[in-house]
Amino acid sequence: MPREKRIAHIDMDAFFASCELSQYPELRGQPMVVAGRRSNSPLIKQDGTREYARLRDYVGRGVLTTATYEARAFGVHSGMPTMKAARLAPNAILLPVNFDLYRKYSNLFKDAIRSVSQIIEDVGIDEVYADVSFLDDESTAVALRLKAAVFAATKLTCSVGIAPNKLLAKLSSDMQKPDGFTILKLEDLPSRVWPMAVAKINGIGPKANAKFASLGITTIGEVAARDASWLVEHFGQRYGMWLHRVSHGNDDRPVVTHSEPVSMSRETTFERNLHPVRDREELGSAFTRLCEQVAADLQRKGYVSRKIGIKLRFEDFKTVTRDLTLADATADAKVIRRFAGHSLKRIELGKSIRLLGVKAGSLQRLNTGNIDEPAQFLLGL
Repeated sequence: MPREKRIAHIDMDAFFASCELSQYPELRGQPMVVAGRRSNSPLIKQDGTREYARLRDYVGRGVLTTATYEARAFGVHSGMPTMKAARLAPNAILLPVNFDLYRKYSNLFKDAIRSVSQIIEDVGIDEVYADVSFLDDESTAVALRLKAAVFAATKLTCSVGIAPNKLLAKLSSDMQKPDGFTILKLEDLPSRVWPMAVAKINGIGPKANAKFASLGITTIGEVAARDASWLVEHFGQRYGMWLHRVSHGNDDRPVVTHSEPVSMSRETTFERNLHPVRDREELGSAFTRLCEQVAADLQRKGYVSRKIGIKLRFEDFKTVTRDLTLADATADAKVIRRFAGHSLKRIELGKSIRLLGVKAGSLQRLNTGNIDEPAQFLLGL
C-alpha cells in the first residue's frame, strides 16, 4: 500500500533577528530591527558594555531586513522603509545587516533538516520544504523531530507545517508561529484554511487581493465557493484555473531537490540620488563593485554568463534595464564591467540615479561540457 504523501515546510522564526540575538543575548525581549550598514554597529564603552544605535537616529532610504516580534508590535515589519519604521518605533535598537552570520546559521539549519530527510527543496535562506512521506513516525513526532534537530544545531527556533502538499504545508507552518507546529489534512480545509484571508496563499499578490476585495471576496473559502468559470472570467484562463485548484487545497508540485539558477544579480540603492556628471566617480566605484560582486558570485557557484545587463532607477522612480549577449560566456569581473558599461551607454543619463544594478543571465555551468573555451580562459585566469 503506497505511503501517504507528507510534505513539511520548515520556516525559521524571525530569522535575521534571531541570528543577531545569538550574538547579543542581552537584547532578548526588546524591540530591535536590522537595517543599514556597518556604521550602525554597537560601540564598546569603557566599562565593556555595548552602546546600541536607535532607530530614531537612522538617516537614509534603506528598508528593514527584519524585526523582532517585540518591534513588530509597534507595526514595523521587514521590507518597510526604515525612516517610516523610525516614526513608529523610534526607540527600537538598530543593528546592521550581517549576511555572513545569516549564511552560517542558514547552513546549520539546512544541514539539521537533512539529518531527518535528505529530500529537501531550498526555497530561501530561512525556509525549506522536506518530503517526510517515507518516515515511519507519526506527523506530530516528525514535526517535533525536525524542530529538535534545528534547535540542537542552531539554538534558534523554527515553525513547522506538515500537510499532503507544499501549498498546505506552507500555510500550516504559519499557523502556530513562533516556535510551533501544525499538522494539516485535506479534511481540515473547511475549518482551518477556508476562513483564512485570500492573501495568505503564496501567489496571490497585492493586485489580485485588491481585485478580490473589489468583488467582495476576502477569504479563501469564498474563492473556493466560486465556479472555475467565474474565476476564469475575472482572472483569466491560467490564473483563474490555478485559483480554483489552490482554493480547494490542490497542489501537485513535487519537492525539487535541485534547480539551476537563471541569473545572478547585485544592486544597491544609494543613500542619496547620484547625478551622472557631478557624482560620476562615486557612481563608477559603485558600478565596478557590483560587477566584481556578480563575478565573485558566478565563480563561487561555478557558473559563467552569456548575457550581461544593468538596471537603473531614476529619481522619478522610472526603472530602465538594458542587456547585451556575449559571444563568449564569462565570469570575469573586467569583462562583466566592460559589457555592463556598453549597456549603460544605451541609456540617456539626464536624471539623478536612485538605484543601480548589474545582472548576469543565460547562465551555464562550467562542468556541463557545452562551453568550447577552457574554464581558465572564461574566468580570466
